[in-house]
Amino acid sequence: MTSSTTSGGLARFNALEEHAAYAALHEACASAAWANRLLTRRPYTTTDELFAESDAATAGLIDADLDEAMAGHPPIGRPKPGDPTSSREQRGMAGASEELKAEMLELNLAYQEKFGHVFLICATGRTGEQMRDAVRERIGNAPGQEREIVRTELGKINRIRLARLVEEDAPA
Repeated sequence: MTSSTTSGGLARFNALEEHAAYAALHEACASAAWANRLLTRRPYTTTDELFAESDAATAGLIDADLDEAMAGHPPIGRPKPGDPTSSREQRGMAGASEELKAEMLELNLAYQEKFGHVFLICATGRTGEQMRDAVRERIGNAPGQEREIVRTELGKINRIRLARLVEEDAPA
């Protein structure tokens, strides 16, 4: 969603009381530093401005903040029970075969053992096979290289979640 003027959803977000806006942002990304930066830059005049601030905040996360953000994401193939966001984002694994789910579990564990954090990918629109192929490919990365890929993927996820937050018909 791009806009040159403040949309109804963006105006609603701008008008939220600070604690409610922080809670909404923290739900989008578990990094307190990211949420606080976006919160302090309100009001936003366009969604593009909000996305640009999100991108800058994501790029500026120190390692501890990036770890905090990743800790808010469940492993691929195991969305948080009762969490419609992680279930929606990981929809590509919902219809996966038991064999593929078992393989993803093994790959997730191997990845987490190597890198010390969950495998993070913008799963929206990806099939289970595409996610499996991505973890297979990325598990061979050097830790520094993988951390930057994670940062990029987190930025994509944050944009998708922010877009949902400021949709015209989203509840206040």
